[in-house]
Amino acid sequence: MSWKRLFSKSLAPGRLHFAAHSHHLWPDASFAGQVEAWEDAARLADGKWDRVMGEVWLEAQAHAAAELKLPDPSTIVFAPNTHALLIRIASAIERRPVRILAGEGEFHSFRRQASRWEEAGLATVTRADDPAGAEGVFDLIWVSQVRFGDGGVLGSIDALARLARPEGPLVVVDGYHAFMAVSTDLSTVADRIFYVAGGYKYAMAGEGVAFAHCPPGCAQRPVVTGWYAEFDDLSLPPGAVGYAKDARRLLGATFDPSGLYRFNAVRRMLDGEGLTTMAISEHVARLQRRALELLEKTPIGAMALLNPLGDRAHARFLAFRSSHAPTIHAALAARGVVTDVRGDVLRIGFGLYHDAADVDRLAAIAGDLGG
Repeated sequence: MSWKRLFSKSLAPGRLHFAAHSHHLWPDASFAGQVEAWEDAARLADGKWDRVMGEVWLEAQAHAAAELKLPDPSTIVFAPNTHALLIRIASAIERRPVRILAGEGEFHSFRRQASRWEEAGLATVTRADDPAGAEGVFDLIWVSQVRFGDGGVLGSIDALARLARPEGPLVVVDGYHAFMAVSTDLSTVADRIFYVAGGYKYAMAGEGVAFAHCPPGCAQRPVVTGWYAEFDDLSLPPGAVGYAKDARRLLGATFDPSGLYRFNAVRRMLDGEGLTTMAISEHVARLQRRALELLEKTPIGAMALLNPLGDRAHARFLAFRSSHAPTIHAALAARGVVTDVRGDVLRIGFGLYHDAADVDRLAAIAGDLGG
């Protein structure tokens, strides 16, 4: 089945966009959300913030909580990006240097920041293929649910959650490549772990709408903070620095709310179409199987597949390793096929806007690369 009708504004003629894991194309519903944000600003002026922090915020919290099976939507806080959330969570840890345990292959934002903290003597970082089994004493544990490079999927969130304590270590699962791509149930660990993700990937809402689920009693007074975080804490004496009692304690300052509108509009679209994350994943899995079969006799088929398909949850992209990856990426781009390359790994990503005909075209173009 094809869902291209939902993406009529972003599907460019002649372009095959197989990088949904990098920049997911925006569905038409997101345009409606953007227009709604503009019209609210024009209609309500200064009063728009009552609506943003009221109806719009609450709806977005409810959508994120429903997707993750969270018992309390108020544990969700939004931010412009996951880096802002990383900084605020880490700033709540008093010990210096911060002792950090991370998984291998973390996303750029965490990898760069952690390395810089190490350079500045503000953190020590231990990297492990299996963080849940690593030895040592840590203040912060940060692990991707889907690894950025090779698409490997975290085996057990429960095992990490057992390490979490309000006084530390704080355990953060980075769901940036998993949210709305891998069905996730946090109901049994919501009281122990942080979970961060964003709308730029499979939530199809674009930039500016990252979020964190924050377990109660953890990171209650981040040092990096903005004035929005003091809402509702009106009992303190003048001059005291207060924080909201719920997840808004991680808020910063004034932000662009249009991403929240887009996220809500996309979720309403999916609900109206009866499209759950599992249903979309099944659609993608069919396309991935077809792609692997058709690409077998092309130069891509000669590359090493780092994340083979199987019975367990799978990333929405296929990761192929070869020294020829940059050359193949460039050759595909010259023929109108968008993929991405990181070092010697070529990644081909699939989304709701693909159908079997797209996969057939990809395979035909890839076959010509060997000619």
